[in-house]
Amino acid sequence: MDKRGIAVTAIVGGVAIFCIKLYSYYISGSVALLSDALESIVNIVASIMMYISIRISEQPPDDNHRYGHQKIENISSFIEGALILVAGALIGRAAVNRLFEPVTLVSLDLAIGISLFATALNGLLSWLLMNKAEETRSMALEGDAKHLFSDVVSSIGVAFGLFIGRFLGILVLDPLMAMIVAFMVLRLGIGLVYKSGCGLMDESCPETEEKIRKLMDRHKNQFVDYHNLKTRRSGDRVFAELHLSLDGSLSVQEAHDFTDHLEWDVENEIPGVDLTIHVEPPRKKET
Repeated sequence: MDKRGIAVTAIVGGVAIFCIKLYSYYISGSVALLSDALESIVNIVASIMMYISIRISEQPPDDNHRYGHQKIENISSFIEGALILVAGALIGRAAVNRLFEPVTLVSLDLAIGISLFATALNGLLSWLLMNKAEETRSMALEGDAKHLFSDVVSSIGVAFGLFIGRFLGILVLDPLMAMIVAFMVLRLGIGLVYKSGCGLMDESCPETEEKIRKLMDRHKNQFVDYHNLKTRRSGDRVFAELHLSLDGSLSVQEAHDFTDHLEWDVENEIPGVDLTIHVEPPRKKET
C-alpha cells in the first residue's frame, strides 16, 4: 500500500473509531469518554489534511516551486497541532464543568469495553502509519502515527480511571480523567506545533550532516577540503549543500565529474537527500 492508500485507510478508520467511541459515550454519559470521542474528530481532520498534503507533496517541481512541494507536509503538521490545541481546550472546559456538576454514569462496563475495542483499532492504525512513515520518511505520516498513538495511551488511561471509579464509586474520577486527557492533548499539540515550526524555519538536520561527513571522509584523499555544510528538511526530503575545494590543476570536466560522483554517492547511500556541491579553488593560507 502506498502513502495515499495508507492515508485513506487512516481517514476511514478514524471515522469508524469516532462512531464507536461516540456510542460508548451515548450509552454511559461519561464526559471522559466524550472527550476521548472528541479527540477522534481531530484525528479525522488531521488524516484528511495528511492525505491532501501527501497529494500535493508528490507533485514535481515547477516554475514557482523549484525545490518541490514537500514543505506542505510541515504546514499540514503545524495546522494539525493548532487543531489539537483547540480540541484540548474544549475537552478541558467540558471536564471542569462536569467536575462541579457530577453525573451518575450508567452502562459503564459495556461502554469501557466498546471504547477499548476502538482503542485497539487506533493502535493498529498507528502501527501501520508508523511503518509506512519509516519506509517513506514521510513527516506527515509520522506525525499522524504519533498522534494516534498518544490517543491510544490517553484512551487506556481513561478506561483505567473509569474502571477504578466504577469499582470505588467515585464519580469525580470521570471529569478528572477527562482533565488528564485534555492535558495530554495540549502537550501533543504544543509538540507538533514546535516540530513543524522548526521545519518551516529550515532547522538543520544533524543526523544527515553526520552521515555526509562520514561519506566525505572516505574521499578525503581526492580533494583539499570541504566546508560550509548546510542542511534543511522539506517534508520527506533533505536539501544539503557544501563548498568543496579541489586541486587547481584539475580541468573543469574533471572537477565536474568528481562532484557528480560525490553527489551520486550521497544520494544513493542516504536516501531522500538532495546534495548540491559548490566547487572552488583551495583557500589561501593566512600568513
